[in-house]
Amino acid sequence: MHNTSVDDSRTTNAQSHSLLDDIVGISASALLASVGVFLMDSGHVVTGGIAGLALLISYATPLSFSVVWILASIPFLPLAVWKKGWNFTLRSLVAIVLVSLFTQLTAMNLGPLDIDPLFGAVVGNVVASIGVLGLFRHRSSLGGFNVVALIAQEQYGWRAGYVQLVIDLAIVAGAFFVASPMIVLYSAVGAFVFNFILALNHREGRYNG
Repeated sequence: MHNTSVDDSRTTNAQSHSLLDDIVGISASALLASVGVFLMDSGHVVTGGIAGLALLISYATPLSFSVVWILASIPFLPLAVWKKGWNFTLRSLVAIVLVSLFTQLTAMNLGPLDIDPLFGAVVGNVVASIGVLGLFRHRSSLGGFNVVALIAQEQYGWRAGYVQLVIDLAIVAGAFFVASPMIVLYSAVGAFVFNFILALNHREGRYNG
C-alpha cells in the first residue's frame, strides 16, 4: 500500500511541467492558435469565443483583429483572478498577448491569402483548438469565454467544449449581419469542429501537468 502511494506520487511529479516546459508550451500553443486565426481570417469566416467576436468586429469596423482581441479580453481578467487565481490569469494574459503578436507576424510573413472559406473554417479551427488544448494543459487559456467554460466544467461538471459551443454558436449567429448565409454556415461548422475537439480531449483528470 505504501509503495503504491509512492509510485503514484512519483507519477504525478513526473507529469508536472517545469518553468521551461511552460514557456515553450504556452509559446508554441499561442503560435498554433494564431495560425488558426490567420486561416480563418484568410477564409473570411468567424469562429466562437473572443477570437470569433474579434474577427467579427474587425470585419465590420476599421479596427484590426489584434486590437479588438486585446480589448475584448481585458474584461474577463478579473473573473479569471477571482475564480482561477493569479497564476492562471497571468499565464492567460501572456497567451493573449502572444496570440496578438503572432497573428500580426503571421499575416506580415505569409501575406494576404485567398483560400476557400470552408477550408479556412475547418482547418483554422482544428489548428486553433490544438493550440487551446496546449494552453489548457499548461494551466493557461486564451481568456474570455475560455475562462467561463473552464469554470463551468470545474464547478458544475459541464464539459468545457460543450459550454463553449453554446456561446460560440451565439457569436457565429452574429455573422449574419456582416456575411452571407453560406459563410455563416461554414463558420458554424468550424466552431463545432473546434469545440468537438475540446470536448473529446479536455476532460477533468485526464491530464495532469
